[in-house]
Amino acid sequence: MKLGLVGLGLALAAASLSADFVHNEFQAFTQQYDRVYSRQEFPVRYQIFRENLEKIIQHNQEGHSYTLGINEFADWTFEEFTAKRLMAPQNCSATGGANLRLPDPYLPEFVNWTARGVVQEVKNQMHCGDCWAFSTIGTLEAHWALYTHQPPLNLSEQQLVDCAGNFNNFGCNGGLPSQAFEYIHYAGGVTSEEEYPYTALDGTCRTDLPLYASVPFGSANITYQDEDELAAAVAYIGPVSIAFQVLPDFMHYSGGVYNNVTCSNSPANVNHAVVAVGYDASNPDSQYWIVKNSWGAAWGLQGYFWIQKGSNRCGLADCASFPLLG
Repeated sequence: MKLGLVGLGLALAAASLSADFVHNEFQAFTQQYDRVYSRQEFPVRYQIFRENLEKIIQHNQEGHSYTLGINEFADWTFEEFTAKRLMAPQNCSATGGANLRLPDPYLPEFVNWTARGVVQEVKNQMHCGDCWAFSTIGTLEAHWALYTHQPPLNLSEQQLVDCAGNFNNFGCNGGLPSQAFEYIHYAGGVTSEEEYPYTALDGTCRTDLPLYASVPFGSANITYQDEDELAAAVAYIGPVSIAFQVLPDFMHYSGGVYNNVTCSNSPANVNHAVVAVGYDASNPDSQYWIVKNSWGAAWGLQGYFWIQKGSNRCGLADCASFPLLG
């Protein structure tokens, strides 16, 4: 059952943060997410939850283009969230692979590759900063489906975590999709999730497994900060791996078009990699990217989020890339 806070907007935002209100919300949260605390931890988590609740309500009351809500991270500080879900900031200005200048074709107003059935279900990276591996695999799964005209494979993120270190990736401490695509090209492919299951831990590379999807020509990078080229790639080639800077409010995102103006658009500050699976440009005043995340389907819009299109919001167009197949 969803908590009463989620999606209630201004009506809930006006609620008083009385002790009873906080207690009831916290009790509902602990029941929904099966939280059990020690006697020493309980007051700490309760206070963190209260502070996050206050921020969520205040944000929603201010009437932004996106809403926040209680989710499984509501009893975490942003420092804990950073350690468990984000990668160390990556300088993505030095990504490898050839830049690909696309023509300037007519762009459709709306694209959504998930709705076309070529995107695998949302996965959960859990307590490991390997979003770069999920971004890489999520993009490759979709491109392989487009290339073969078959349903998307369920490929192994763990192979990248354990084996792509020689390509300037660091397992649970971060990496870049463009560098992961180069590893896949060198290795000759990626095995399946079934053959190489996910552990959310750094492990020893296994090389004795069948490979199911390859990147024969490496990868292509979108021109730095060129959202028009990014849109053309998404529209006419397929989903694209992108990276951006996550700020504290994003961990509580529940819907709408994310447009926090305080995030950086510098390539030195990206700390999370995801998959751009489409966009909506039908409303000139509210254009947005449709993005697949890797924090499970219970987060955000069933594991997805929308983020403002046309302003390089949070550096999303600083280091975008996709595999070159067949």
